[in-house]
Amino acid sequence: MATSGNSAAASHVGRVRANNQDSAYAGTHLFIVADGMGGHAGGDVASAITIKHVVEADRVFASAEEAAEILHDTLLAANNILSDTVIEHNELTGMGTTVSGMVRVGNRMAMAHIGDSRIYLLREGTMTQITHDHTFVQRLVESGRITQEEAAVHPRRSVLMRVLGDVDASPEIDTDVFDTKPGDRWLLCSDGLSSFVTEDKIAATLRRVTDADAATERLVQASLDQGAPDNVTVVLVDIGEDETSARTPPIMVGSAASPLSFEPSIPKKPVRLPNLLLHPLKATQPDDSHFEPESDEYYQAIIREDRRRVRRRRISWIAFITITVAAITGGLIGGYQYTQLQYYVGADDGQIAIYQGVQQDIGPISMSHVYQITDIRVVDLPLYRQASVENTINARDLDDARRIVKLLSDARVP
Repeated sequence: MATSGNSAAASHVGRVRANNQDSAYAGTHLFIVADGMGGHAGGDVASAITIKHVVEADRVFASAEEAAEILHDTLLAANNILSDTVIEHNELTGMGTTVSGMVRVGNRMAMAHIGDSRIYLLREGTMTQITHDHTFVQRLVESGRITQEEAAVHPRRSVLMRVLGDVDASPEIDTDVFDTKPGDRWLLCSDGLSSFVTEDKIAATLRRVTDADAATERLVQASLDQGAPDNVTVVLVDIGEDETSARTPPIMVGSAASPLSFEPSIPKKPVRLPNLLLHPLKATQPDDSHFEPESDEYYQAIIREDRRRVRRRRISWIAFITITVAAITGGLIGGYQYTQLQYYVGADDGQIAIYQGVQQDIGPISMSHVYQITDIRVVDLPLYRQASVENTINARDLDDARRIVKLLSDARVP
């Protein structure tokens, strides 16, 4: 945990990952979070390079619009640096990073964003997501193909459509300018927080814990309490009456806080240029999330694949339900047929009768019926025989039931 004035920043490797691929920076005017991707050999490098370069934008600007433009251009320059780094270190092929950053200019915030890291604003107790996720499932939600609830469990929820990296020379970066005022709390986070802690719980923590340091620590712990399979990084910025939200010196957390290392964890074969152009992401194995370029051809292909997956799932469920219903129906029919092979002797309206079935009912359904009524009256039997008939007498089969009836007939009192 590190703090700087009215801001705080924290990054944790999580409970599953071996290394931290997140990076973050909290400075005098600039606040930024980057979530690296590309496996052990690249994600940490991508986020660290980006953060270390973008810190150039931590300065005073004449206007928020100028700050947004410079932040945008600085991220594009970082993208070029990542591409150049891959040329020099081909073991890093496929590395990339999401970025969500903002610069405070007086009472305004200049924002630049790409990927699925997020910026939230808590104002007067209400939290709003400021950024837009550049993910495949978000496009499905916006097109009305799936709901937000379905997006949370979609098998391609980790597919990113836009990132900084060595794939796209001119990635599309969202920029915007927002007003801010004293009392606002701005939260920047990687998806290690937003994917595992609900927005309601995040907002409740920001409302309840007023100290930026403590609130940041509480949010990281909330993700760890959920198992935190991913790295989790948080930057919190409180807006006060002054023009800045932090004091020098600035702080870095995550992989950017350590010296850069370009040594691959596993030796890799050199990547030939044609392969790099045709399959820029195949040289390294991604972790839980991966990137696919944003194109209508890819989007439509995935839509078709998703439809096939839904159809297969429906067919599987229909088949499962059909087989289950058939098995239950067959079991009930077989069970009923078995009961109709059973007989017992009892009383029916004062007369001795042979019953077919068993002496049980399932709700309103009787599992037996009168098979034969005899001319023997129950009152003509000795008292102990009368009690036996009233309580029913089980028989092995129909012949045995008739034998029991003959015995009762012979036992009648003259």
